[in-house]
Amino acid sequence: MLRPSGTQQLAYLVATVGNVGRIPVVPGTFGTLAALPLAYALALVGNPLLFGLALALVVVLGIWSAGVVEEGEGMTDPTLVVVDEVAGFLVTVAFLPPAPVTYLAAFFLFRVLDVTKPPPARWAEKFHGGLGIMADDLIVGIYGNLILRAALYFTGRA
Repeated sequence: MLRPSGTQQLAYLVATVGNVGRIPVVPGTFGTLAALPLAYALALVGNPLLFGLALALVVVLGIWSAGVVEEGEGMTDPTLVVVDEVAGFLVTVAFLPPAPVTYLAAFFLFRVLDVTKPPPARWAEKFHGGLGIMADDLIVGIYGNLILRAALYFTGRA
């Protein structure tokens, strides 16, 4: 068996979020849990530009690394790739106030949306490579963000 290159090892580390994706049960849920501290810390800093740059970096690295891992595993959207959950959760909470109840609601809302994949999220899985792995989570992240914004507005917390 050939030893993976340093670039491939880095891609696996990014795509699995430090091997969180290798947890044998509900890796997507653990990937989302791994995103919580990063998202909350970014929100607490209170700099929207920093949050946006971090999100962009996760998306770009996610597309690249997920594509490398998909090719390396020889299967479409391998379950060990969880960087898509990190990116999707970051979109879900992007530019929202860092309140624990909001982040708890965001966690559950994102997981439900990620599992159900309302259109066009499910259709986005048809893209090839890393883009296909990431796109559906980014779309459901947008849905989650809009739902949370509406909830915050209607409860007077916006």
